[in-house]
Formats: sequence, structure tokens, C-alpha cells
Amino acid sequence: STSVYNRNRIIMCRTTTQKNNTSELKEGEEWIKTFDINAFRADIKALGDKLEAQQGDDDVRHLNKIVGMANICAAAGILTMGFGVNFFSIFMLSTWTFARWTMIAHHTCHGGYDKCHPNKGRWNRFKFAVGSLWRRICDWLDWMMPEAWNVEHNNRHHYNLSEIHDPDLVEANLSDLRNSDAPMFMKYGQVLAAMVTWKWFYYSPNTYKELKLAKLRREGKSLPKGVKPEDAVTIKSILQGLNPFYSASELFLVVFAPYFVIRFLLMPLPIAAAAYAFEMDASAFYWNSLTNLVLAEFLTNFHGFVAVVTNHAGDDMYRFRDGCRPFSGSFYLRQVLASVDFDMGNDLVDFMHGWLNYQIEHHLWPNLSMLSYQKSAPMVREICKKHGVPYIKENVFWRVKKTVDIMVGKSSMKWFPESYERAYLEADAIVEAKKLAK
Repeated sequence: STSVYNRNRIIMCRTTTQKNNTSELKEGEEWIKTFDINAFRADIKALGDKLEAQQGDDDVRHLNKIVGMANICAAAGILTMGFGVNFFSIFMLSTWTFARWTMIAHHTCHGGYDKCHPNKGRWNRFKFAVGSLWRRICDWLDWMMPEAWNVEHNNRHHYNLSEIHDPDLVEANLSDLRNSDAPMFMKYGQVLAAMVTWKWFYYSPNTYKELKLAKLRREGKSLPKGVKPEDAVTIKSILQGLNPFYSASELFLVVFAPYFVIRFLLMPLPIAAAAYAFEMDASAFYWNSLTNLVLAEFLTNFHGFVAVVTNHAGDDMYRFRDGCRPFSGSFYLRQVLASVDFDMGNDLVDFMHGWLNYQIEHHLWPNLSMLSYQKSAPMVREICKKHGVPYIKENVFWRVKKTVDIMVGKSSMKWFPESYERAYLEADAIVEAKKLAK
């Protein structure tokens, strides 16, 4: 029954009660001594409820504006990509791909417009880009399979943030590079290569792995022998046939092929046909278009890396040992301590950041709209200031530097003081027990 399930959740979250060890606290952590996790939870939850209740037509109009900006990028890139290899086309095509993923698909797939958008058949987390190849093509066509990304990002990452089971934990995923004895210049070279290829070689294969894992769990099947679910799959293991979740041919045909065929084989054809109709060099227009599309992929990988990978990495970000209950006091605290915001303030700045500059706010309430995050940021900062919780907002390129330092092993993330982590989990369990007892 539901009550039994919830009681089991409480037991799972309970930890051994122990006196908090203030000697664990380092410089800058003095706020933890007097932090009231229940009061913090109440303030964050109240603000989230208020923001959700206020969502409506303004949020839909704002979404339409962002869709329009993405479409302008698409039109500008596609209509100019045949006229020689040029940065304008590359930038516009890159930004179009970036916008469709980080803003339009991202917030729709989280349910940010489920309640306020009148078109429930499309702008809904259970409809957008999922269920068929046609929906994927129309709504969000990228290297990642939308259903796989929904599992990996919306579920695993958001509700295991900076824990060992977080599939996007940079420090853990780059442990081989961090611990390597290779010269530092070689490590930086590997990071640079990863920046422009990471969606192909890391993100797409591993989101698909998480989809396969979710299916095994749903069917009650055991994991393949020797498999650690938190370990990332690599292109090397896939090509060597060592990946226990899927074959290289399945990855290509199911996940990669739709995007590859449409974006690189079919999209240049109308441009070449138009050139032929106007008695221009159709072959040159085709190859110019293809070259621009390929170069745009490298740029959008880089753009995505800068805006996405840097959100939860740095020597000022915390890691945690145990899982916590969603939307508990521990959950809300972790979203702030393990996330960072970037420069923000207007739609153009936010658009170029992919709306990932509101990462703290987004992790507190994943199912709100982009407009709600804009509104909420000053209020979240005030709540954090009230409770003494560090709220980090820095330039995105400074965060790239901090992220790269983590990747190559020059710095490490912080661990939240263990006795306080356990005490907060115990406090969460008590709150949940009181709710169930009512």
C-alpha cells in the first residue's frame, strides 16, 4: 500500500543519530551550526507553491517568444548555409540546436508547461518528443533519445544530485583522467576534445544506458553480472562489444540515426535543389551546407558544455554520501549547495545561457517555467541570505575554469560534513513521519 511504501522510505532515510561534530566544519561553514533545515524547507516550499500557482498565459507567451527566437536562428542558419562556409551560419545553426534542447525541450520535458499551456497534446512532459519517431522529429531531434534523456536527467540526475548515483557527477565520471599520470597538457587536450564531442561520446550513450537500466528495474530484473549502474559507458566499450546494455548497431540505428540522417544527409538537399533551380552550383551549395552543419555540431557541443557541464562542478560545490527524500529539507539544501547560477537578467542573456543560468532555482522546482525562474532568482537569494546558506552566482567562463580544474584533478569538490548530513536526513524522516501520522 502507499502508506507501507512511505514508511519504508522513512526507514531508508533514517540514519544513526549522533551528536553533531562541530570540528568537522571548515572555514566558511559556520552557518551550518545554527542552520534550521525545517524553516529553510518551509520558506523554499512556500515560494515554489506561490510561483506554480501564478503560472498562466504570461508563461505561455514567454515560451512562444523563446520558440520564436530559436526559429529565427534556424531560418537564418539554414537560408545562409549554402553560401560558403561562414561563421554566421555555423553560429545560428549551433544556437538553434542549443535552444531546442536546453530551453524548449528541457523545461517542457520537466513539466514546466503541463498546467498552464492550453495545448495539452504537445506541451506536456508525457507528450513532447516522446512516443514515436515523428514526435521526436517534430518536437526535439538531437543526438539523445528524448525518452532516455528524460530518465537520465529528469529522474536520475535531479533526484540524486552530487551523490554517487548522480550520472552527471563530473568528478566521478572523470576519475580516470583525474588520477592519470599523464602530463597536464595532455589532460587539457583530452578535456578540449571532450568539450566539442561530449554529446556523441558521453551524453547520448549514457542517457540510453539509463533508459535500459530503468527498464530492467521496472521489470524486476537483475543487473548484468559485474555491472555497476553508476559507471559510465564508453564508446570504446560499445565498439568492442563489452557494453552489457546494447550493441553499437542498436545505438546507431535507434538513437543516432534519425538525427544523423535528417541533419546531415537530408537537410542540405533542399538548399542544393534551390541552387540548381536558380542555375547556381548545386554541388557547391550542398557541400557548403554540409560543412556548416558539421562545424555547427562542434560549436553546439562546446556551447552546451559551457552552459551545462559547469552547473554542478567546482571546488566550492558539495558532494553527499546518502540519498534524500525528494522535496525534503535536505533535498532543497543540496540543490543550492551543489548548483551554481550564472549572469542573468534579460531574455537575450538568459537565451545564450540556455536558461541554465538559473540552475539553483531550476533544481529547487524542476517543474516550473522559464519565466518563473527569472522571477524567483532574487527571492531565492533572499531566502538563502536569511538562513545563511551560500548562494553562488558567477560568470559562466569562470565556472568553466573551475570545472576543468575538477576534470584534470587540480582541485576537488567538497564533502558536506557527515554528522550534519545524517542529522538533516533524520530531521526529514521525523517531518515525514508526522505528516503520515495525521
